[in-house]
Amino acid sequence: MDNGPFFKLDDVSVSYGPIEALRGVTVEVHEGEVVCLLGANGAGKSTTLMTISGILKPQAGRKYFEGADITSLRPDKIVARGIVQVPEGRRIFPRMSVAENLEMGTYARRGAETKRRLGRVFELFPVLAERRTQRGGTLSGGEQQMLAIARGLMAGPRLLLLDEPSLGLAPQYVEAIFDTLRRINAEGITIFLVEQNAAMALEVASRGYVMETGSVVLADTSENLRRDDGVRKAYLGEE
Repeated sequence: MDNGPFFKLDDVSVSYGPIEALRGVTVEVHEGEVVCLLGANGAGKSTTLMTISGILKPQAGRKYFEGADITSLRPDKIVARGIVQVPEGRRIFPRMSVAENLEMGTYARRGAETKRRLGRVFELFPVLAERRTQRGGTLSGGEQQMLAIARGLMAGPRLLLLDEPSLGLAPQYVEAIFDTLRRINAEGITIFLVEQNAAMALEVASRGYVMETGSVVLADTSENLRRDDGVRKAYLGEE
């Protein structure tokens, strides 16, 4: 039985100094869903994710996880609860090996599960197992994105936040990344996805939000968003 949203941003506003980046944003994610957030560059999508993960603090509004108010929690406490962000641009540690990068993902949630998680990410990304001693910075862009997602999974997420996972990747890696997201979700991990490839995002997500200049302007099922004339023209390249 659905007892309300797994995660909710409730009327949240965020500013960078005098500049208002988010205005009254309300977003809900239910357990087990994949939900996407679409919008042009500068619309506030990354700001939304950083607010969820505690890097940015709301000037107004609240955020809730499993019904508990987590608005004032530090980022490490939010990770400990199971909300993990994979940032835009991968941001791996280039001088560290693949294995060392993965170990960094466990800093907030070390424990007996670490070995099992490592085995699972190597199943999801066999290339990382093959290159576990190789420096992260020597991997291809697609392999670095796999490493960034794998590092996030090492933290044991229950809600995984992904910021532009396909950005700058060759088509074969885009397909591989989205196939992996489906597998991750099928294992019970809820996903909130910011993605510039709107067609792929709407294919993997069940629902989506559209953001413009810091506000949510549209929220619907992925099927309905794909049919929306404005979405088709602005994000799907269709007239």
